[in-house]
Amino acid sequence: MALRARALYDFRSENPGEISLREHEVLSLCSEQDIEGWLEGVNSRGDRGLFPASYVQVIRAPAAEPPPPARYANVPVGGFEPLPPPAAFKPAAQQPPPAAPSQGSDDDWDDDWDDSSTVADEPGALGSSYPDYETAGGGAPGRYRLSTRSDLSLGSRGGSGHPAGHPHPPGGGSAKSSATVSRNLNRFSTFVKSGGEAFVLGEASGFVKDGDKLCVVLGPRGPEWQENPYPFQCSIEDPTKQTKFKGMKSYIAYKLVPSHTGQQVHRRYKHFDWLYGRLAEKFPVISVPHLPEKQATGRFEEDFISKRRKGLAWWMDHMCSHPVLAQCDAFQHFLTCPSTDEKAWKQGKRKAEKDEMVGANFFLTISVPTGPGASLDLQEVESQVDGFKAFTKKMDESALQLNHTANEFARKQVTGFKKEYQKVGHSFKCLSQAFELDQQAFSAGLNQAIAFTAEAYDAIGDLFADQPRQDLDPVMDLLALYQGHLANFPDIIHVQKGALTKVKESKRHVEEGKMELQKAEGIQERCNIISFATLAEINHFHKIRVRDFKSQMQHFLQQQILFFQKVTQKLEEALHKYDSV
Repeated sequence: MALRARALYDFRSENPGEISLREHEVLSLCSEQDIEGWLEGVNSRGDRGLFPASYVQVIRAPAAEPPPPARYANVPVGGFEPLPPPAAFKPAAQQPPPAAPSQGSDDDWDDDWDDSSTVADEPGALGSSYPDYETAGGGAPGRYRLSTRSDLSLGSRGGSGHPAGHPHPPGGGSAKSSATVSRNLNRFSTFVKSGGEAFVLGEASGFVKDGDKLCVVLGPRGPEWQENPYPFQCSIEDPTKQTKFKGMKSYIAYKLVPSHTGQQVHRRYKHFDWLYGRLAEKFPVISVPHLPEKQATGRFEEDFISKRRKGLAWWMDHMCSHPVLAQCDAFQHFLTCPSTDEKAWKQGKRKAEKDEMVGANFFLTISVPTGPGASLDLQEVESQVDGFKAFTKKMDESALQLNHTANEFARKQVTGFKKEYQKVGHSFKCLSQAFELDQQAFSAGLNQAIAFTAEAYDAIGDLFADQPRQDLDPVMDLLALYQGHLANFPDIIHVQKGALTKVKESKRHVEEGKMELQKAEGIQERCNIISFATLAEINHFHKIRVRDFKSQMQHFLQQQILFFQKVTQKLEEALHKYDSV
């Protein structure tokens, strides 16, 4: 007996892993057990995926084909792993976020930089519910009480009769103001997890301090992040191997010297890793640059240490160049806390981990232009975002191709070209040795000139082998950094697209007389905030991209010119040896 179900309503899939349903359609179920209000099955068109359990009625009847195996059959009720993020930018060489450090590795948090407490143990931590600031009275100077909470008609948890995350079947009253902007049925989408949905639906509330406000301004290219009034840079130098526990454990420490303090601090890779995790969680509409990849073995080899330092230098440059990230409290703590002050480090670390301006509350911190000419045309915004999406897809493909080509060319220079030039040199040397069998004095000059030519070609082979370090490797380092950025933007775009979808839905309710115009305008206003931030991040990406690739292409060509000048010099020296023959 195959498990089947009949669709009671139409359902349109909006996220990866979901399938669409048509009313009265019969589906094959993978399992009768629903997972947080979702079932998995195959529709009449052969598509397989998730759909809301409340949209179908399970029926029992023989089926022509056995049901497909249930992918989620072993997942306990109450939770399952998130669906994969949208793969809109494939074939992106997507760099995964830093993994948890393995036991006994260089990146363990078992030293004097931390203690056993975790943010989950603290009251009011990130994993717990935020306090309801609606009932809080007053506010300290420099703090602003902001709330996007609206009444129950906007889909707040208390008025729908359904728990958060469970789909609402169509139907219901048609009286004005009774309609709700529905929640995304995929509760694991980036739009939901980032807090974007809760913000747009008016459920975020909190106090924003002056120092937490992120300002978007209108520049010549459109919305831009307000520039950092105190720009700075930070060098990463002198990676050194250090030990602790009487030499039982070794690690590499990097010297950081921020220009705005001039005070050096030492940080290990695990400290970079911690900072990246905090920033990636806090800023859902900002592309936090990816760190160089970890390596389980060979961490103390000179080539690896040098390559990682260069990658961290690029990472630090992008952090300092971003108007928002550069001023973030967690980043400033990372740059300025003295390496030897254990207590100060722990306090700053815990403060960053208990930051309440994350999730839906993060969007409260964004301040956008107001007044005449400051509003955004959502259709134009959608067009710009779609254009950027196409741009990043093409850039990702070309970056992958260039990286592959440069890597292959570098390999040929290090092995093939060096070997071939030295084979030519060896052949000339053999010829010179043969000529030396002639003991006549007038041939001695020729023999020496040919022997020198052999040495010149041998030296040219060494030049080819060393050259990728000077020109191609820096290009590939830059491409690796930008591939990380390109891997970030699908999620950023998904948040903005999700907000636009809610606006369109609210407008439809207004046209049907099911929602008051004021409530729909509130949704559009909050969508505008996300759109301003998204466009500001896109403009910053383009600005930094032009700066970086201009500088890197100039460096590449300058190094190529120097290389061929060295080759030419070797050949000219060999040529002059024949003048006296």
